[in-house]
Amino acid sequence: MEAPRRPATWKTLLAFAIIYFVWGSTFLAIRVGVREVPPLLFAAMRFLVAGLVLFGWMIARGERSPTPRQWTSISLLAVVIFVLDYGSLFWAEQRVPSGVAAVMLATIPAFMALSEVFFLRTQRLTPRLRMALLIGIAGVAMLMSPWLRLSGAPIDPVGASALIFASISWSVASTLTRKLPLPDSKVMSSGAQMLAGGIFLSLAAAAFGEFHNFHPSTVSRGAWLSLLYLIVAGSIIGFTAYVWLIHHQSPTKVGTYAYVNPVVAVLVGYFLGGEPLALRTIAGTVLVLISVLAITTTPSKKPALTSLLAEAQEVTGS
Repeated sequence: MEAPRRPATWKTLLAFAIIYFVWGSTFLAIRVGVREVPPLLFAAMRFLVAGLVLFGWMIARGERSPTPRQWTSISLLAVVIFVLDYGSLFWAEQRVPSGVAAVMLATIPAFMALSEVFFLRTQRLTPRLRMALLIGIAGVAMLMSPWLRLSGAPIDPVGASALIFASISWSVASTLTRKLPLPDSKVMSSGAQMLAGGIFLSLAAAAFGEFHNFHPSTVSRGAWLSLLYLIVAGSIIGFTAYVWLIHHQSPTKVGTYAYVNPVVAVLVGYFLGGEPLALRTIAGTVLVLISVLAITTTPSKKPALTSLLAEAQEVTGS
């Protein structure tokens, strides 16, 4: 039996470059957009369009639509991932620099590790894991604490709280993803969840009155381009590259995006977005990334944390 051919090196490098640099840059695109467009509405437009494209593409290819039971699971995940997680992220980026927002979301593995310890029972709270969690907490405290005498202002506590809530929501979603009945096709499942997420975000935007203060004619070209970038590059192209990598590389290798994205986001925010890069941001970022590296490389029972990250990330394409 002939062994499966390895993909061309350039394809692998290109796919990694996309999930590293495109996903890392989406945080600045979000910040550009929410300066002019209400955050929940901006998120709704992104995922509604991306979801329609992916879902419509799969239906056109003859893929079966999700069953009623699967739509129930999809709707639950859509609320947790898109309304609670992404809704909180888009809202928080009105108050927090994009690079710091990415660093705060890098704490997701910490909450997933706690979920493994206390709910899934697939991980033990070892001394190494305790130390990693403490380092992560120290990094977040460094970013938030006004009493630390470091250069750079502490981040807005309300915005930081929203980002922590977003991280917790993502960790909950990663657990639910493994337990709920979903379509076998990852693309169909993701497209349906994006579509449902866009609908629920639209309803949330309407409930918070965001449509009343939104006038498309007043939105600049830069904000519309940022939305286009999020839809095409961040969701559709990024998602395609990620799913391709998952089928050709180990989850551990693909999971390295968790270390690279925050660094890219901080640098893109500094060089392209004019965001400050003070000692406080650098030190907090380093501590959080050390924590992420230690957590994601901690041996555990199956399923490994990197596999959980992979399963959850397949939903959204950043």
